[in-house]
Amino acid sequence: MTSIVWSVYTLSRSWPAVSINARCMHGVCRHGIRQIRTGWADGPEFVTQCPIRPGGSYKYRFTIQGQEGTLWWHAHSSWLRATVYGALIIRPRENKTYPFAKPSREVPVILGEWWDANPIDVIREAQRTGGGPNVSDAFTINGQPGDLYKCSNKETTAIPVKAGETALLRFINAALNHELFVTIAQHKMTVVATDASYTKPFTTSVLMLAPGQTTDVLVTMDQPPTRYYVAARAYVSGQNVAFDNTTTTAVLEYDCGCASDFGPKIQPAFPAALPAFNDTSAATAFAAGIRSPDRVKVHENVDEYLFFTVGLGLFNCKPGQLCAGPNNNTRFAASMNNVSFVFPQTDSLLHAHYYKIPGVFTTDFPAYPPVQFDYTGQNVSQALWQPVPATKLYPLRFGSVVQLVLQDTSIVTPENHPIHIHGYDFFILAEGFGNFDPKKDVEKFNYVDPPQRNTVAVPVNGWAVIQFVADNPGVWLMHCHLDVHITWGLAMAFLVEDGYGELQSLEPPPVDLPMC
Repeated sequence: MTSIVWSVYTLSRSWPAVSINARCMHGVCRHGIRQIRTGWADGPEFVTQCPIRPGGSYKYRFTIQGQEGTLWWHAHSSWLRATVYGALIIRPRENKTYPFAKPSREVPVILGEWWDANPIDVIREAQRTGGGPNVSDAFTINGQPGDLYKCSNKETTAIPVKAGETALLRFINAALNHELFVTIAQHKMTVVATDASYTKPFTTSVLMLAPGQTTDVLVTMDQPPTRYYVAARAYVSGQNVAFDNTTTTAVLEYDCGCASDFGPKIQPAFPAALPAFNDTSAATAFAAGIRSPDRVKVHENVDEYLFFTVGLGLFNCKPGQLCAGPNNNTRFAASMNNVSFVFPQTDSLLHAHYYKIPGVFTTDFPAYPPVQFDYTGQNVSQALWQPVPATKLYPLRFGSVVQLVLQDTSIVTPENHPIHIHGYDFFILAEGFGNFDPKKDVEKFNYVDPPQRNTVAVPVNGWAVIQFVADNPGVWLMHCHLDVHITWGLAMAFLVEDGYGELQSLEPPPVDLPMC
Protein backbone atom coordinates (compact mmCIF):
# COMPACT_ATOMS: atom_id res chain seq x y z
CA MET A 1 0.00 0.00 0.00
CA THR A 2 1.01 3.63 -0.45
CA SER A 3 0.69 5.96 2.52
CA ILE A 4 -1.21 9.21 2.22
CA VAL A 5 0.82 12.37 2.79
CA TRP A 6 -1.35 15.37 3.59
CA SER A 7 -1.10 18.43 5.78
CA VAL A 8 -2.74 21.77 6.37
CA TYR A 9 -1.05 25.09 5.61
CA THR A 10 -2.70 28.10 7.23
CA LEU A 11 -1.70 31.46 5.73
CA SER A 12 -2.58 35.02 6.61
CA ARG A 13 -3.30 37.62 3.96
CA SER A 14 -1.18 40.01 6.01
CA TRP A 15 1.92 38.06 4.96
CA PRO A 16 3.62 39.83 2.02
CA ALA A 17 4.99 36.63 0.51
CA VAL A 18 5.08 32.89 1.04
CA SER A 19 7.80 30.30 0.50
CA ILE A 20 7.17 26.55 0.47
CA ASN A 21 10.07 24.15 0.02
CA ALA A 22 9.44 20.91 -1.88
CA ARG A 23 11.77 17.93 -1.97
CA CYS A 24 11.55 15.12 -4.52
CA MET A 25 7.91 15.63 -5.46
CA HIS A 26 8.43 16.22 -9.19
CA GLY A 27 6.03 19.19 -9.20
CA VAL A 28 3.72 20.61 -6.52
CA CYS A 29 0.72 22.78 -7.33
CA ARG A 30 -0.93 25.30 -4.97
CA HIS A 31 -4.33 24.78 -6.52
CA GLY A 32 -6.20 28.05 -6.93
CA ILE A 33 -3.44 30.49 -5.94
CA ARG A 34 -3.44 33.21 -8.59
CA GLN A 35 0.38 33.33 -8.77
CA ILE A 36 0.38 36.90 -10.12
CA ARG A 37 3.60 37.22 -12.18
CA THR A 38 5.04 34.15 -10.38
CA GLY A 39 4.09 31.38 -12.78
CA TRP A 40 7.37 29.63 -11.91
CA ALA A 41 5.72 28.67 -8.60
CA ASP A 42 2.58 27.21 -10.16
CA GLY A 43 3.77 23.59 -10.08
CA PRO A 44 2.62 21.39 -13.00
CA GLU A 45 5.63 19.56 -14.39
CA PHE A 46 6.71 20.38 -17.95
CA VAL A 47 4.35 23.38 -17.91
CA THR A 48 5.86 25.87 -15.45
CA GLN A 49 8.86 23.83 -14.34
CA CYS A 50 10.76 20.65 -15.04
CA PRO A 51 10.38 17.87 -12.45
CA ILE A 52 12.26 18.12 -9.16
CA ARG A 53 14.94 15.46 -9.40
CA PRO A 54 15.29 12.74 -6.73
CA GLY A 55 17.15 14.24 -3.80
CA GLY A 56 16.67 17.75 -5.14
CA SER A 57 14.56 20.61 -3.83
CA TYR A 58 12.81 23.70 -5.11
CA LYS A 59 11.47 26.60 -3.06
CA TYR A 60 8.12 27.92 -4.33
CA ARG A 61 7.94 31.68 -3.78
CA PHE A 62 4.68 33.53 -4.33
CA THR A 63 2.56 36.38 -3.02
CA ILE A 64 -1.09 36.03 -2.10
CA GLN A 65 -3.12 38.93 -3.47
CA GLY A 66 -6.82 39.47 -2.81
CA GLN A 67 -7.63 35.87 -1.94
CA GLU A 68 -8.92 34.28 1.25
CA GLY A 69 -10.60 31.00 1.99
CA THR A 70 -10.00 27.30 1.33
CA LEU A 71 -7.60 26.13 -1.36
CA TRP A 72 -5.24 23.17 -1.40
CA TRP A 73 -1.91 21.89 -2.64
CA HIS A 74 -1.08 18.64 -4.42
CA ALA A 75 1.55 16.87 -6.47
CA HIS A 76 1.21 17.62 -10.20
CA SER A 77 3.06 14.71 -11.75
CA SER A 78 1.42 11.57 -13.14
CA TRP A 79 -0.88 10.19 -10.42
CA LEU A 80 1.27 11.20 -7.44
CA ARG A 81 -1.47 13.48 -6.17
CA ALA A 82 -3.47 10.36 -5.25
CA THR A 83 -1.58 10.41 -1.96
CA VAL A 84 0.31 13.73 -1.87
CA TYR A 85 -2.01 16.61 -1.03
CA GLY A 86 -3.23 18.90 1.73
CA ALA A 87 -5.29 21.96 2.65
CA LEU A 88 -4.07 25.51 2.06
CA ILE A 89 -6.17 27.93 4.10
CA ILE A 90 -5.91 31.70 3.67
CA ARG A 91 -7.38 33.56 6.61
CA PRO A 92 -8.60 37.19 6.60
CA ARG A 93 -6.12 39.97 7.25
CA GLU A 94 -5.43 40.99 10.82
CA ASN A 95 -8.31 42.93 12.35
CA LYS A 96 -10.61 41.71 9.56
CA THR A 97 -13.42 39.21 9.99
CA TYR A 98 -15.38 36.72 7.95
CA PRO A 99 -18.54 38.01 6.23
CA PHE A 100 -20.47 35.79 8.65
CA ALA A 101 -20.46 35.22 12.41
CA LYS A 102 -17.19 33.76 13.64
CA PRO A 103 -17.57 29.97 13.91
CA SER A 104 -16.79 28.13 17.12
CA ARG A 105 -14.34 25.89 15.30
CA GLU A 106 -12.93 25.30 11.81
CA VAL A 107 -12.23 21.86 10.39
CA PRO A 108 -10.67 20.97 7.01
CA VAL A 109 -12.41 17.92 5.55
CA ILE A 110 -10.35 16.47 2.71
CA LEU A 111 -11.97 13.89 0.46
CA GLY A 112 -9.53 11.47 -1.13
CA GLU A 113 -9.27 8.24 -3.10
CA TRP A 114 -7.40 5.04 -2.22
CA TRP A 115 -6.04 2.08 -4.18
CA ASP A 116 -4.85 -1.19 -2.67
CA ALA A 117 -1.94 -0.79 -5.10
CA ASN A 118 0.60 1.81 -6.11
CA PRO A 119 -1.42 4.40 -8.09
CA ILE A 120 1.55 4.95 -10.42
CA ASP A 121 1.48 1.25 -11.33
CA VAL A 122 -2.27 1.53 -11.96
CA ILE A 123 -1.95 4.32 -14.51
CA ARG A 124 1.18 2.85 -16.12
CA GLU A 125 -0.69 -0.39 -16.79
CA ALA A 126 -3.55 1.57 -18.34
CA GLN A 127 -1.12 3.52 -20.52
CA ARG A 128 0.49 0.27 -21.62
CA THR A 129 -2.79 -1.32 -22.69
CA GLY A 130 -4.70 1.77 -23.79
CA GLY A 131 -7.67 0.76 -21.64
CA GLY A 132 -9.25 2.42 -18.65
CA PRO A 133 -7.38 2.23 -15.33
CA ASN A 134 -8.61 0.11 -12.44
CA VAL A 135 -10.97 2.11 -10.23
CA SER A 136 -10.04 2.94 -6.65
CA ASP A 137 -10.82 0.60 -3.77
CA ALA A 138 -12.04 3.26 -1.35
CA PHE A 139 -12.68 6.92 -0.75
CA THR A 140 -11.27 8.65 2.29
CA ILE A 141 -12.03 11.55 4.63
CA ASN A 142 -8.89 13.07 6.11
CA GLY A 143 -6.96 9.95 5.14
CA GLN A 144 -9.36 7.32 6.52
CA PRO A 145 -11.97 5.31 4.54
CA GLY A 146 -14.34 5.00 7.49
CA ASP A 147 -16.69 2.56 9.20
CA LEU A 148 -18.11 0.97 6.04
CA TYR A 149 -14.76 -0.57 5.09
CA LYS A 150 -13.42 -3.48 7.13
CA CYS A 151 -9.85 -2.23 6.94
CA SER A 152 -10.40 1.04 8.79
CA ASN A 153 -13.48 0.96 10.97
CA LYS A 154 -11.31 1.35 14.07
CA GLU A 155 -9.65 4.52 12.72
CA THR A 156 -12.58 6.44 11.27
CA THR A 157 -12.04 10.21 11.25
CA ALA A 158 -13.90 11.88 14.13
CA ILE A 159 -14.92 15.54 14.17
CA PRO A 160 -15.57 16.62 17.77
CA VAL A 161 -18.32 19.23 18.24
CA LYS A 162 -20.45 20.69 21.02
CA ALA A 163 -24.21 21.12 21.08
CA GLY A 164 -25.34 24.58 20.04
CA GLU A 165 -22.12 25.68 18.39
CA THR A 166 -21.60 26.47 14.70
CA ALA A 167 -18.61 24.94 12.93
CA LEU A 168 -17.00 25.95 9.65
CA LEU A 169 -16.25 22.79 7.66
CA ARG A 170 -13.85 23.32 4.77
CA PHE A 171 -14.53 20.55 2.25
CA ILE A 172 -11.88 19.78 -0.40
CA ASN A 173 -12.27 17.15 -3.12
CA ALA A 174 -8.76 15.76 -3.56
CA ALA A 175 -10.01 12.54 -5.18
CA LEU A 176 -8.23 11.61 -8.38
CA ASN A 177 -11.05 10.53 -10.68
CA HIS A 178 -14.40 10.97 -8.94
CA GLU A 179 -16.82 13.78 -8.34
CA LEU A 180 -18.43 13.31 -4.93
CA PHE A 181 -21.74 13.93 -3.21
CA VAL A 182 -21.43 14.85 0.47
CA THR A 183 -24.06 14.99 3.21
CA ILE A 184 -24.27 15.00 7.02
CA ALA A 185 -26.90 12.96 8.81
CA GLN A 186 -29.74 15.12 10.19
CA HIS A 187 -27.83 18.38 9.71
CA LYS A 188 -28.21 21.18 7.20
CA MET A 189 -25.19 22.90 5.65
CA THR A 190 -25.03 26.60 4.77
CA VAL A 191 -22.63 27.20 1.88
CA VAL A 192 -20.61 30.39 2.39
CA ALA A 193 -17.67 29.99 -0.02
CA THR A 194 -16.43 27.93 -2.96
CA ASP A 195 -12.87 27.82 -4.35
CA ALA A 196 -11.79 30.58 -1.90
CA SER A 197 -14.50 32.99 -3.09
CA TYR A 198 -17.35 33.95 -0.79
CA THR A 199 -20.92 33.21 -1.87
CA LYS A 200 -24.41 34.27 -0.99
CA PRO A 201 -25.23 31.90 1.88
CA PHE A 202 -27.62 29.13 0.91
CA THR A 203 -28.73 26.09 2.86
CA THR A 204 -28.60 22.57 1.47
CA SER A 205 -28.53 18.97 2.63
CA VAL A 206 -26.24 17.83 -0.22
CA LEU A 207 -22.95 19.12 -1.67
CA MET A 208 -21.40 18.06 -4.96
CA LEU A 209 -17.68 18.67 -5.30
CA ALA A 210 -15.71 17.88 -8.42
CA PRO A 211 -12.00 17.06 -8.05
CA GLY A 212 -10.17 20.32 -7.43
CA GLN A 213 -13.15 22.16 -5.96
CA THR A 214 -13.56 23.38 -2.39
CA THR A 215 -16.73 24.28 -0.51
CA ASP A 216 -16.96 25.98 2.89
CA VAL A 217 -20.12 25.33 4.92
CA LEU A 218 -21.44 26.42 8.29
CA VAL A 219 -23.08 23.65 10.30
CA THR A 220 -25.02 24.39 13.48
CA MET A 221 -25.03 21.53 15.99
CA ASP A 222 -28.74 21.61 16.70
CA GLN A 223 -29.47 17.89 16.98
CA PRO A 224 -29.59 15.61 20.04
CA PRO A 225 -26.02 15.07 21.26
CA THR A 226 -24.88 11.74 19.82
CA ARG A 227 -22.90 10.59 16.75
CA TYR A 228 -23.73 11.42 13.09
CA TYR A 229 -22.10 10.26 9.88
CA VAL A 230 -20.53 12.62 7.36
CA ALA A 231 -20.75 10.56 4.18
CA ALA A 232 -19.47 10.89 0.61
CA ARG A 233 -20.05 8.77 -2.47
CA ALA A 234 -19.39 9.12 -6.19
CA TYR A 235 -21.41 11.16 -8.66
CA VAL A 236 -20.95 9.40 -12.01
CA SER A 237 -22.40 10.91 -15.17
CA GLY A 238 -20.70 8.80 -17.86
CA GLN A 239 -22.52 5.90 -19.44
CA ASN A 240 -21.10 2.42 -18.82
CA VAL A 241 -18.15 3.93 -16.95
CA ALA A 242 -16.60 1.81 -14.21
CA PHE A 243 -16.50 3.63 -10.87
CA ASP A 244 -15.83 3.16 -7.18
CA ASN A 245 -19.29 2.34 -5.79
CA THR A 246 -18.36 2.68 -2.11
CA THR A 247 -19.15 5.24 0.57
CA THR A 248 -16.64 6.89 2.86
CA THR A 249 -17.62 8.19 6.28
CA ALA A 250 -16.39 10.35 9.11
CA VAL A 251 -18.24 10.88 12.38
CA LEU A 252 -19.59 14.15 13.72
CA GLU A 253 -19.17 13.42 17.43
CA TYR A 254 -21.05 15.57 19.93
CA ASP A 255 -19.55 16.22 23.35
CA CYS A 256 -22.32 14.82 25.52
CA GLY A 257 -21.18 16.74 28.62
CA CYS A 258 -21.01 13.50 30.56
CA ALA A 259 -18.21 11.72 32.40
CA SER A 260 -17.27 9.57 29.40
CA ASP A 261 -17.70 10.03 25.69
CA PHE A 262 -20.03 7.96 23.53
CA GLY A 263 -17.29 5.80 22.09
CA PRO A 264 -17.66 3.46 19.12
CA LYS A 265 -20.46 1.47 20.78
CA ILE A 266 -23.01 4.11 19.75
CA GLN A 267 -23.88 3.57 16.09
CA PRO A 268 -23.82 6.91 14.21
CA ALA A 269 -26.96 8.07 12.42
CA PHE A 270 -26.68 7.56 8.66
CA PRO A 271 -27.69 10.29 6.18
CA ALA A 272 -31.07 9.87 4.55
CA ALA A 273 -30.33 12.36 1.78
CA LEU A 274 -27.26 10.85 0.05
CA PRO A 275 -28.16 10.93 -3.68
CA ALA A 276 -27.90 8.01 -6.07
CA PHE A 277 -24.60 7.82 -7.95
CA ASN A 278 -26.18 9.06 -11.20
CA ASP A 279 -28.38 11.84 -9.74
CA THR A 280 -27.53 14.62 -12.19
CA SER A 281 -30.50 16.67 -11.00
CA ALA A 282 -28.96 16.85 -7.49
CA ALA A 283 -25.61 17.97 -8.92
CA THR A 284 -27.33 20.57 -11.11
CA ALA A 285 -29.45 21.93 -8.25
CA PHE A 286 -26.39 22.38 -6.05
CA ALA A 287 -24.44 24.25 -8.75
CA ALA A 288 -27.44 26.50 -9.42
CA GLY A 289 -27.46 27.65 -5.80
CA ILE A 290 -23.98 29.20 -5.90
CA ARG A 291 -23.89 32.97 -6.43
CA SER A 292 -21.41 35.75 -5.68
CA PRO A 293 -22.36 37.69 -2.53
CA ASP A 294 -22.64 41.06 -4.32
CA ARG A 295 -22.79 42.52 -7.81
CA VAL A 296 -19.57 41.75 -9.67
CA LYS A 297 -17.83 43.30 -12.65
CA VAL A 298 -18.76 41.26 -15.70
CA HIS A 299 -17.67 42.58 -19.09
CA GLU A 300 -20.18 42.82 -21.92
CA ASN A 301 -17.46 43.98 -24.33
CA VAL A 302 -15.37 40.89 -24.98
CA ASP A 303 -12.03 40.70 -26.83
CA GLU A 304 -11.76 36.92 -27.26
CA TYR A 305 -14.80 34.74 -27.95
CA LEU A 306 -13.68 31.12 -27.68
CA PHE A 307 -15.51 27.82 -28.06
CA PHE A 308 -13.76 24.65 -26.83
CA THR A 309 -15.19 21.15 -27.05
CA VAL A 310 -14.15 18.88 -24.18
CA GLY A 311 -14.49 15.13 -24.31
CA LEU A 312 -13.11 11.71 -24.98
CA GLY A 313 -11.88 10.02 -28.14
CA LEU A 314 -9.93 7.04 -29.39
CA PHE A 315 -6.53 6.52 -30.97
CA ASN A 316 -5.94 3.68 -33.40
CA CYS A 317 -3.33 1.23 -32.19
CA LYS A 318 -0.07 0.64 -34.00
CA PRO A 319 0.03 -2.36 -36.36
CA GLY A 320 0.54 -5.55 -34.42
CA GLN A 321 -0.28 -3.92 -31.09
CA LEU A 322 -3.07 -5.32 -28.93
CA CYS A 323 -5.04 -2.59 -27.17
CA ALA A 324 -7.77 -2.57 -24.53
CA GLY A 325 -9.85 0.36 -25.76
CA PRO A 326 -13.62 0.06 -26.15
CA ASN A 327 -13.43 -0.69 -29.86
CA ASN A 328 -11.18 -3.19 -31.57
CA ASN A 329 -7.58 -2.03 -31.85
CA THR A 330 -8.08 1.34 -30.12
CA ARG A 331 -6.72 3.25 -27.13
CA PHE A 332 -8.56 5.81 -25.02
CA ALA A 333 -7.81 9.46 -25.76
CA ALA A 334 -9.25 12.84 -24.80
CA SER A 335 -9.05 16.30 -26.28
CA MET A 336 -10.11 19.92 -26.45
CA ASN A 337 -11.13 21.11 -29.91
CA ASN A 338 -9.87 17.79 -31.27
CA VAL A 339 -6.32 18.46 -29.98
CA SER A 340 -5.06 15.83 -27.54
CA PHE A 341 -2.50 17.66 -25.42
CA VAL A 342 1.04 16.28 -25.34
CA PHE A 343 3.27 17.45 -22.49
CA PRO A 344 6.82 18.28 -23.61
CA GLN A 345 9.66 16.19 -22.20
CA THR A 346 12.76 18.28 -22.89
CA ASP A 347 11.76 21.62 -21.38
CA SER A 348 8.88 23.30 -19.59
CA LEU A 349 6.49 25.45 -21.60
CA LEU A 350 7.11 28.53 -19.44
CA HIS A 351 10.90 28.22 -19.66
CA ALA A 352 10.72 27.75 -23.44
CA HIS A 353 8.43 30.78 -23.72
CA TYR A 354 10.60 33.02 -21.52
CA TYR A 355 13.82 32.17 -23.35
CA LYS A 356 12.16 31.89 -26.79
CA ILE A 357 13.33 28.29 -27.26
CA PRO A 358 11.87 26.90 -30.51
CA GLY A 359 10.40 23.49 -31.12
CA VAL A 360 8.76 22.97 -27.70
CA PHE A 361 5.24 24.19 -28.54
CA THR A 362 3.23 26.03 -31.17
CA THR A 363 0.71 28.85 -30.67
CA ASP A 364 -1.99 27.66 -33.04
CA PHE A 365 -4.52 26.06 -30.69
CA PRO A 366 -7.87 26.53 -32.48
CA ALA A 367 -10.33 29.09 -31.10
CA TYR A 368 -13.23 26.94 -32.35
CA PRO A 369 -13.70 23.24 -33.16
CA PRO A 370 -12.08 22.45 -36.53
CA VAL A 371 -15.30 20.69 -37.52
CA GLN A 372 -18.73 21.68 -36.24
CA PHE A 373 -21.11 18.80 -35.50
CA ASP A 374 -23.98 17.79 -33.23
CA TYR A 375 -21.76 17.76 -30.15
CA THR A 376 -24.20 15.96 -27.86
CA GLY A 377 -25.92 13.83 -30.50
CA GLN A 378 -26.40 10.09 -30.27
CA ASN A 379 -24.60 9.17 -33.49
CA VAL A 380 -21.45 11.25 -33.87
CA SER A 381 -19.51 10.14 -36.93
CA GLN A 382 -16.63 7.78 -36.15
CA ALA A 383 -14.47 10.02 -38.33
CA LEU A 384 -14.54 12.59 -35.50
CA TRP A 385 -13.48 10.22 -32.74
CA GLN A 386 -9.72 10.38 -33.30
CA PRO A 387 -8.05 13.61 -32.11
CA VAL A 388 -4.69 15.04 -33.17
CA PRO A 389 -1.87 14.76 -30.60
CA ALA A 390 0.03 18.06 -30.29
CA THR A 391 1.44 20.68 -27.90
CA LYS A 392 -0.57 23.72 -28.94
CA LEU A 393 -1.03 26.90 -26.90
CA TYR A 394 -3.54 29.72 -27.36
CA PRO A 395 -1.97 33.22 -27.13
CA LEU A 396 -3.77 36.00 -25.26
CA ARG A 397 -2.93 39.70 -25.18
CA PHE A 398 -2.43 41.03 -21.65
CA GLY A 399 -5.63 42.59 -20.34
CA SER A 400 -7.92 41.00 -22.92
CA VAL A 401 -11.41 39.96 -21.81
CA VAL A 402 -11.94 36.27 -22.57
CA GLN A 403 -15.31 34.56 -22.82
CA LEU A 404 -15.10 30.81 -23.27
CA VAL A 405 -17.80 28.25 -24.03
CA LEU A 406 -16.87 24.79 -22.74
CA GLN A 407 -18.96 22.21 -24.61
CA ASP A 408 -19.13 18.54 -23.59
CA THR A 409 -19.37 15.98 -26.39
CA SER A 410 -20.96 12.54 -26.58
CA ILE A 411 -17.94 10.94 -28.29
CA VAL A 412 -17.33 7.61 -26.50
CA THR A 413 -19.58 8.86 -23.68
CA PRO A 414 -20.82 12.23 -22.47
CA GLU A 415 -19.54 13.11 -19.02
CA ASN A 416 -19.38 15.92 -16.48
CA HIS A 417 -15.87 17.39 -16.81
CA PRO A 418 -14.34 19.51 -14.01
CA ILE A 419 -12.27 22.05 -15.95
CA HIS A 420 -9.60 23.93 -14.00
CA ILE A 421 -7.55 26.93 -15.15
CA HIS A 422 -4.23 27.56 -13.43
CA GLY A 423 -3.42 31.15 -12.47
CA TYR A 424 -6.97 32.43 -12.79
CA ASP A 425 -10.37 32.68 -11.19
CA PHE A 426 -13.32 33.14 -13.54
CA PHE A 427 -17.02 33.92 -13.46
CA ILE A 428 -19.45 31.20 -14.54
CA LEU A 429 -22.00 33.15 -16.56
CA ALA A 430 -24.29 30.22 -17.34
CA GLU A 431 -24.59 26.45 -17.61
CA GLY A 432 -26.99 24.27 -19.56
CA PHE A 433 -27.64 20.98 -21.31
CA GLY A 434 -27.45 20.10 -25.00
CA ASN A 435 -25.52 22.10 -27.60
CA PHE A 436 -24.79 25.71 -26.69
CA ASP A 437 -26.94 28.08 -28.76
CA PRO A 438 -25.35 31.56 -28.93
CA LYS A 439 -28.66 33.16 -29.86
CA LYS A 440 -30.92 31.62 -27.23
CA ASP A 441 -28.58 30.70 -24.38
CA VAL A 442 -27.13 34.17 -23.98
CA GLU A 443 -30.46 35.05 -22.39
CA LYS A 444 -29.48 32.78 -19.48
CA PHE A 445 -26.28 34.72 -18.73
CA ASN A 446 -25.96 36.04 -15.19
CA TYR A 447 -24.34 39.46 -15.46
CA VAL A 448 -25.18 40.40 -11.86
CA ASP A 449 -23.86 37.87 -9.34
CA PRO A 450 -22.34 34.87 -11.18
CA PRO A 451 -20.23 32.54 -9.04
CA GLN A 452 -16.46 32.97 -9.10
CA ARG A 453 -14.47 29.74 -9.19
CA ASN A 454 -11.22 28.21 -10.45
CA THR A 455 -12.81 24.87 -11.44
CA VAL A 456 -16.12 24.50 -13.28
CA ALA A 457 -17.99 21.21 -13.55
CA VAL A 458 -19.16 21.30 -17.18
CA PRO A 459 -22.53 19.50 -17.18
CA VAL A 460 -22.79 16.08 -18.77
CA ASN A 461 -24.04 16.47 -22.35
CA GLY A 462 -24.04 20.19 -21.74
CA TRP A 463 -21.99 23.38 -21.60
CA ALA A 464 -20.70 26.16 -19.38
CA VAL A 465 -19.72 29.73 -20.26
CA ILE A 466 -16.95 31.39 -18.26
CA GLN A 467 -15.33 34.82 -18.40
CA PHE A 468 -11.99 36.14 -17.14
CA VAL A 469 -9.52 38.94 -17.81
CA ALA A 470 -6.06 37.84 -18.97
CA ASP A 471 -4.19 39.93 -16.40
CA ASN A 472 -1.56 37.38 -15.33
CA PRO A 473 1.34 36.87 -17.75
CA GLY A 474 2.77 33.41 -18.27
CA VAL A 475 1.78 29.95 -19.48
CA TRP A 476 -1.31 28.60 -17.73
CA LEU A 477 -2.56 25.04 -18.03
CA MET A 478 -6.29 24.41 -18.46
CA HIS A 479 -7.30 20.78 -17.97
CA CYS A 480 -9.89 18.32 -16.80
CA HIS A 481 -9.31 17.56 -13.11
CA LEU A 482 -10.29 13.92 -13.58
CA ASP A 483 -6.68 12.79 -13.74
CA VAL A 484 -7.36 9.89 -16.08
CA HIS A 485 -8.61 12.45 -18.61
CA ILE A 486 -5.56 14.72 -18.40
CA THR A 487 -3.45 11.57 -18.82
CA TRP A 488 -5.35 10.94 -22.07
CA GLY A 489 -4.85 14.53 -23.28
CA LEU A 490 -7.83 16.59 -22.06
CA ALA A 491 -5.83 19.80 -21.61
CA MET A 492 -4.44 22.88 -23.32
CA ALA A 493 -2.57 25.99 -22.17
CA PHE A 494 -3.00 29.73 -22.53
CA LEU A 495 0.06 31.87 -23.25
CA VAL A 496 -0.65 35.29 -21.74
CA GLU A 497 1.75 37.89 -23.08
CA ASP A 498 3.47 40.53 -20.95
CA GLY A 499 1.76 43.90 -20.71
CA TYR A 500 3.53 47.22 -20.24
CA GLY A 501 6.21 47.63 -17.61
CA GLU A 502 7.46 45.47 -14.77
CA LEU A 503 4.13 45.08 -12.94
CA GLN A 504 2.49 43.58 -16.02
CA SER A 505 5.38 41.24 -16.85
CA LEU A 506 6.40 37.75 -15.79
CA GLU A 507 9.12 37.77 -13.15
CA PRO A 508 12.50 36.23 -14.10
CA PRO A 509 12.91 32.57 -13.19
CA PRO A 510 14.31 31.79 -9.72
CA VAL A 511 17.87 30.54 -9.48
CA ASP A 512 16.81 27.13 -8.13
CA LEU A 513 14.25 26.42 -10.87
CA PRO A 514 14.53 22.69 -11.72
CA MET A 515 15.89 22.04 -15.18
CA CYS A 516 15.10 19.10 -17.45
